[in-house]
Amino acid sequence: MKNAEILIIEDEYNLRNLLAKILSLEDYIVHTAENGSMGFDLAKRKDISVVITDVKLPDSNGIELVEKIKTEKPFVEVIVLTAYGNISDAVKAMKYGAFDYLRKGEDDDKIPFIVKRAIEKKNLSKRVKLLESRVSELSDFDNIIGLSPIFLKSIDLAKKVVSTDTTVLLLGETGTGKELFAESIHHTGKRNQKPFIAINCASIPKELQESEFFGHKKGSFTGANYDKKGLFEEANHGTLFLDEIGEMDLDLQAKLLRALETNTIQRVGDSNPIFVDVRIIAATNRSIPDQIANNRFRKDLYYRLNAFTINIPSLMERRDDIEILVKHFTKLLSSKLDKEILYQTSGFIQRMKAYNWPGNIRELKNIIERAIILTEDGILSEDLLPQELLTGVNHLLPAIDHSIESVEKNHIQMVLKNTCGNKTEAAAMLKIGLTTLYRKLKDYGLEP
Repeated sequence: MKNAEILIIEDEYNLRNLLAKILSLEDYIVHTAENGSMGFDLAKRKDISVVITDVKLPDSNGIELVEKIKTEKPFVEVIVLTAYGNISDAVKAMKYGAFDYLRKGEDDDKIPFIVKRAIEKKNLSKRVKLLESRVSELSDFDNIIGLSPIFLKSIDLAKKVVSTDTTVLLLGETGTGKELFAESIHHTGKRNQKPFIAINCASIPKELQESEFFGHKKGSFTGANYDKKGLFEEANHGTLFLDEIGEMDLDLQAKLLRALETNTIQRVGDSNPIFVDVRIIAATNRSIPDQIANNRFRKDLYYRLNAFTINIPSLMERRDDIEILVKHFTKLLSSKLDKEILYQTSGFIQRMKAYNWPGNIRELKNIIERAIILTEDGILSEDLLPQELLTGVNHLLPAIDHSIESVEKNHIQMVLKNTCGNKTEAAAMLKIGLTTLYRKLKDYGLEP
């Protein structure tokens, strides 16, 4: 708040200086201009938070100046001063985006307080804009990282269903990014201005599930001390993401099916139906057909949810994306942790590619965050990786060449190193002729 820059545009010298002095005492940086053109130029060049302008200026009208300033600098707040209480001017100023309209002499004592409020509004507007841009970035399909054909097919399917209200079922192992897909479908679709509510079905105790999903009336059960909206009402006109739906209790599955088919719900303890307009995106890491066979999932609910299925591949099915993901998360997490990372060693990348990643992308992200925290020189090397990752990759690392030719080549290199390159001495140690040694050096590409 302090050191914010204020611009006063006023042709009356005494009033201009008085306002400048008052606001300087509040620790603001104050700029002054005696006419509209000088003021507009300062507003464009300086990092102004609030402009205070007179309506009557020698070269322009302060009301029209509001529109020019707001067009050039939308986050700058403008306070209009006038010697006359003209209602039509006040209405016009507000229409153009003025923060407030004050009368000289009567409202002078309010100016420091109003300037403070204007700065607060400006800062809040900028923060909201920043958050909106971040949400947009986080929700865009461009931020789902991967180039492997099998993964691009999943993204393409998700993009095709975006503009519809069709129920979507996301299938994939834990940590493959099912919620990220759900968020992207919602935020790039026509419901993007409405709520996105995500719930992990496995996290709700059985006895609370119906109340959580459909709400309850006060007094409907012990502890129900007030009326409560359920997740369906919270997500009304938006999207409800049901993660790990395979863990949902069978009794609740029946109620969920009814809600999907009728677009109505009933709070616990209430007989009145409530209409809801909710898009459902469900996800599971289990085989639903196996769940049905074991009487743990309703077949009719599966058919209702299975309108549009997207399979999200595991990290092992898209191994070519691992290096891209490593670099993406390194950049993202090093910024978050405020730590400069120079590069990843080839050994680090190779170990990451060789591991089988049972926890998929979530596990990979955690491993990279750990390595960034541990590094002291800004280099991510394999010695920063946890032991379970190092011991769990050997079967996937490139096979070692155990052929006779490879063993002989390595042995000759070692002997030459021990003899400091003396070929005669090396031939004697190898118990072969010097001519034979030269031939082998040539065959193995070991000649200088």
